[in-house]
Amino acid sequence: MTHSTNETPEQNSGQHEKTSTGGSGGKPGGDPALGSLGSRLRTYFLAGILVTAPITITLYAAWIFVDFVDGKVTPLIPVPYNPSTYLPFDIPGLGLAVVAVVLTLIGWLTAGFMGRLFLRISERVLRRMPVISGVYGTVKQIFETVLKKQSNAFREAVLVEYPRRGIWAIAFITGRTEGEVQNTIEEEVINIFIPTTPNPTSGFLLFVPKKELIPLNMTVEEAIKMVISGGIVTPPDHRPKKEQKIARASAATYEDLDVLREKDRAPVLVTKKK
Repeated sequence: MTHSTNETPEQNSGQHEKTSTGGSGGKPGGDPALGSLGSRLRTYFLAGILVTAPITITLYAAWIFVDFVDGKVTPLIPVPYNPSTYLPFDIPGLGLAVVAVVLTLIGWLTAGFMGRLFLRISERVLRRMPVISGVYGTVKQIFETVLKKQSNAFREAVLVEYPRRGIWAIAFITGRTEGEVQNTIEEEVINIFIPTTPNPTSGFLLFVPKKELIPLNMTVEEAIKMVISGGIVTPPDHRPKKEQKIARASAATYEDLDVLREKDRAPVLVTKKK
């Protein structure tokens, strides 16, 4: 009996499909070169976004601010003194330059005797107005605190347990607590501002004992970047290697115990009543 070794056309086509796909068991095999090229293109594309996006957004925000100031200030310039009258195009940043010059002149004038006299008279008039007086006093105090050279406001970042024990938040020291708030509390307390993410202009003002604050070596700018990014941008630890290995606080809490505070600062742990 003779056995034929010839394969049918269906078997030949199946064998051809296996060979063309380059894999066993019918699994298609991809070209490694194409996969590597796609991965590189994706990496280059993301790198391009990381490079161009911050620059573009910053320039766009600056352009919006300059355009807004120009739109409000440039129309106030008299026509004979406005360069746009004689030029076929508008000068970008002209209004911002005018504002800077005017503010500098005002600061120079208020440094003299007549300027200080005019300032005192204006403040007296504003302080006698029922609603305006409160707004003026608050705004002036904020600007004096922030712009004063010897002020420590927003000059130091700290860690504080908030909103409960065991959870830590970045805060900024705004000053030393004084007045009725400090006189009411026995311990020395510090004014701190806890910003929100991603908008650091809003937040919470807390009066925290100085001993419960942990100073950070990171700069205020680095801490603000970390807050705005929601922790995506994390600054490196600039401390020496030995200090990095030493823990300065713990997040451990005792849920089944209460802490009783005494005046001699000796906490007593007692079991919670069930």
